[in-house]
Amino acid sequence: MKILIIDDERSVRGSLGEILRDEGYEVEVAETGAEGIEKVDKQHFDVIFCDIKMPGMDGIEVLDKLGAMGVDSAIVMISGHGDIETAVDCIKKGAFDFIPKPLDLNRTLITIRNASERTSLVAQTKVLKKKVYGAEMVGKSESIENIRQMIDKVAATDARILVCGANGTGKELVARNIWQKSQRSGMPYIEVNCAAIPSELIESELFGHEKGSFTSAVKQHKGKFEQADGGTLFLDEIGDMSPAAQAKVLRVLQEKKLSRVGSDTDINVDVRVIAATNKNLREEIAKGNFREDLYHRLAVIVINVPSLDERKDDIPLLVEYFQDQIASESGMAKLPVDGDALKLLVEKQWPGNIRELRNVVERLMILSSDRITAADVRAYVL
Repeated sequence: MKILIIDDERSVRGSLGEILRDEGYEVEVAETGAEGIEKVDKQHFDVIFCDIKMPGMDGIEVLDKLGAMGVDSAIVMISGHGDIETAVDCIKKGAFDFIPKPLDLNRTLITIRNASERTSLVAQTKVLKKKVYGAEMVGKSESIENIRQMIDKVAATDARILVCGANGTGKELVARNIWQKSQRSGMPYIEVNCAAIPSELIESELFGHEKGSFTSAVKQHKGKFEQADGGTLFLDEIGDMSPAAQAKVLRVLQEKKLSRVGSDTDINVDVRVIAATNKNLREEIAKGNFREDLYHRLAVIVINVPSLDERKDDIPLLVEYFQDQIASESGMAKLPVDGDALKLLVEKQWPGNIRELRNVVERLMILSSDRITAADVRAYVL
């Protein structure tokens, strides 16, 4: 564990640093707030001890600066002039703890131990968020940059969005990025795969039902719209939704209220809807399979996600990213990829898009020896 001590008193830096080094910690010191900020900018510290009363930049300013930098270290404020009001103010600004001077050794070591547990939890949470929410959009192609810019523009609004693209292109990832960057990010994000729910159950899933409204309705059930109240509802493969469910979704979008199956009572809901489809909805409208009025309600903003064949320049970055991801999840070692092997992957057609590429990368990591060669790609992929 690496610890930084920011204090203008040489005696505190020396004695605390010596004690912590004796305890087995790696310690660095800074005499001023500015020096401490500079050290944090260059390397990561698990715990930062920061004095409040310092010439120039004081500890409160340091705390504010570290918060603005997005530093996730456990910051422990120390002061010889401490009072309850100051301590509370520091905690509100994001400090992990407040310890008065002179420092009590046992209290200090307990704080470090607690901070270590907190740091571990923060790291685990980051991993879990990546697994649950998916990771960042990988790529530098013009089409991906355009989507990033579009997401940044629309995320802060409540505009309904229709995400279009073939299977495996990452429509769900686009929807999650919009939600995570929106003002509703602290509220529920509910996903519904309209193609995976039988037509006779889709209304119950979306709008809920009352006990006894049908044979298997043994208790009241809140639908996905109610579950997403205040947050975001992602309707995936909306082109497969039944006509009856389309009519009810249209009503909810128009009136912001719904009624459960088996009930005449209206329930108000505040939900942002993001829909996705791999179908051409205008063609479905012409065939009579999709309501035109619902389409116009959903397609306030349309985001078209390119196929992998339309963004081949991103394949090397994606191969690297998927190797990192798979190695982290499974413990497999990353393998160097020969240039000829990468060239074959770039030239290949990808009907399964990003999803297919990830499967191929995992297959090559499993079946290749100490590196991924062109021969491996020909044997296991082409």
